[in-house]
Parts: sequence; structure tokens; C-alpha cells
Amino acid sequence: MRTALLQSSGRPGSVVENLKVLDEAAGRAAAAGAGLLVTSEMFLTGYAIGDDIARLAEPADGDAADAVAETAARHGLAVAYAYPERAGDAVFNSVQLVCADGTRLANYRKTHLFGRFEHDHFTPGDRPVVQAELNGLTVGLLICYDVEFPENARAHALAGTDLLLVPTALMHPFPFVAESVVPVRAFENQMYVAYVNRVGREGEFEFVGLSTLASPDGIARARAGRAEELVLADADPVFLAASRENNPYLEDRRPGLHGSLV
Repeated sequence: MRTALLQSSGRPGSVVENLKVLDEAAGRAAAAGAGLLVTSEMFLTGYAIGDDIARLAEPADGDAADAVAETAARHGLAVAYAYPERAGDAVFNSVQLVCADGTRLANYRKTHLFGRFEHDHFTPGDRPVVQAELNGLTVGLLICYDVEFPENARAHALAGTDLLLVPTALMHPFPFVAESVVPVRAFENQMYVAYVNRVGREGEFEFVGLSTLASPDGIARARAGRAEELVLADADPVFLAASRENNPYLEDRRPGLHGSLV
């Protein structure tokens, strides 16, 4: 499945403008043969927008969700978009996967919040593995800091995730996460990892770009630079099956030895 990574910070504070950016990118991605478009973390509203996070948060089935579903259906490709989710009195840092006919397939709430900013504005989710079937692949969802915990990616591997989508807001001085950690996660768990970042300065943060689609051999099949960019690469189930046959990491595990980890 050709996967498009939308490395962009959009227009922080404006859901309307970000929906326009998403629609334009979906058109370009579809024209290039993509079956899936993935955004950066908090793409729908912006990340460093303070109390506007709560003001702009919407339920998973809100107006913005309907607009993304319409975009997906019109361009004929699935979309994974990240946004602040309102659920009662709580606000979650979330990503929702919508299929090419506009149906909502899965919604994930970030379980591991990073830094004081996120702890001040979000409630952590409590479902570590959220998946959906898409175009013959089992697609899993995490957000940014989540993937830096090896247990999270391994839980997805054990649950059968083929392609792990990770909208992110990776900031300076941590580019090594995109450059090194993400390809290692793909290799040690025998899966594809689509890691999609923001760019430029936003509030107190400087986002470093470097979005990547890493394959199960640990190679970056696509790598963005430090500017806004749409990059594409293929998640190939045939290559994935061959890689899993040749790499026995998951089969050679001895979980009985790891009780001390929990």
C-alpha cells in the first residue's frame, strides 16, 4: 500500500485552514497512487496553541471528523489524522483512521504524555493497542512519545500489526528518534512504521521534521527533510512476509524470563 506522509504543521489555531491543507495533500497523494495519507500530531488544530486545545477539541464523530471523511471519500484514499478529542470533560491527544469510503475505522488516544505541556492539557488514554484492517494490512496506531517505549511497539507486533502509524511532534534536540529509534522499532518488531512529524517553530517548540516510513529491515524507505513536504513509500506485504520469515525475533522470545519488566 502506497503511504503518503504529510510533514506539515498546517496553520496552528485554524481547523478550517488545516482541513484545506489536508484536502490539497489528499489530492496530491491520491494522484501519486497512495492508498493512505497520514498527518503529524495534532494536525487538525496545531500543537502549541495552549488553552485553544480545549476550545477546539471535538468528539471523534464531530464536524471535523465528517469533513475528513468527506475528503477521504472524494479522493478515494484512507486518512489518519491527529486532533484533540473531546470526550465529556476530558481532552485526549488522539488520531483517527478513516477508510477510503469515509467510514471511521479506529480511534486511538495517546497513552504516554510528554512533558509538562501535554500533562497540563490532556488526559492519557488507556488502550495500548488499537488496530484496523486496511487494504490487506493490519494497521496500528500510536502517537509520538508512545513509540519511544519499546513495550508499546512490541505489543503491536504481538497483536499482528503490519503497519504502525505514528503522528508525531518531535522537537529539538531529539532528531535521533526519527533517525535511529524509529528504524530500529521497525526492525526489532518486523513491521513498517510511518512516523510523521511537524516542522518549524511553534510557540516554545522547534519541530525537526525528518518524517520517515521505516521498513522491517530497518531501512528508511522514505525520509523527509526539515521543511513542509509530502513523501511517499510503499508498505509491501510480500516483503514484510519474507522479512518475518528470515528474522526470528518474535519466535525466539522467552517471555517467561521477563516478568521483572512489569
